[in-house]
Amino acid sequence: RRLYFDTHALVCLLEENGFTTQQSEVIVSALVKIMNTNLDMIYKDMVTKVQQEIALQQVMSHIGGVKKDMIILEKSEFSALRSENEKIKLELQQIKKQVTDEITKVRADNKLNLNLEKSRVKELVSLVTSRNISTLSNLQICHAQQDRALTQTDRKIDTEVADLKTMLESHKLDNIKYLAGSVFTCLTVALGFYRLWI
Repeated sequence: RRLYFDTHALVCLLEENGFTTQQSEVIVSALVKIMNTNLDMIYKDMVTKVQQEIALQQVMSHIGGVKKDMIILEKSEFSALRSENEKIKLELQQIKKQVTDEITKVRADNKLNLNLEKSRVKELVSLVTSRNISTLSNLQICHAQQDRALTQTDRKIDTEVADLKTMLESHKLDNIKYLAGSVFTCLTVALGFYRLWI
């Protein structure tokens, strides 16, 4: 082991300052022993370059393994998310189809109701016209009675038409409310499923 000072020069220095040769040599050998002991203690905690390179390679290989594991885990998580996304898309398409079916049903019901109301109105109109014809024949007999009957029937027709119009408007509003309620319910269910799957 190298010594980083000159032991002979130290012995000479001690002799010049009043120590004997034997005392100087004992002091220098004690110093050398103390230094060697300290260096041994320091070298126990130190690592050689080769050991450091080996440890660094081990750490790098461990990091590479962790990276590979993370990439595999990320790919598997991504595929799971993709499959979940596909399931949600299919469910949304089914819900969309159900909503469109409900809308077409409601439209068909509304058209049917409107057609029924139209035929009823036409029947009422034809009935009223037949009454009017009979009253016209009777009016030829009595003109004054005809005027009264016509005004009464006109009033009845107006009130019935107004009633029918109000009924149609109320049916329309009810159907629109039902349609809006159905659509919002379906959308709420779809959003609930979407929330659950997220």
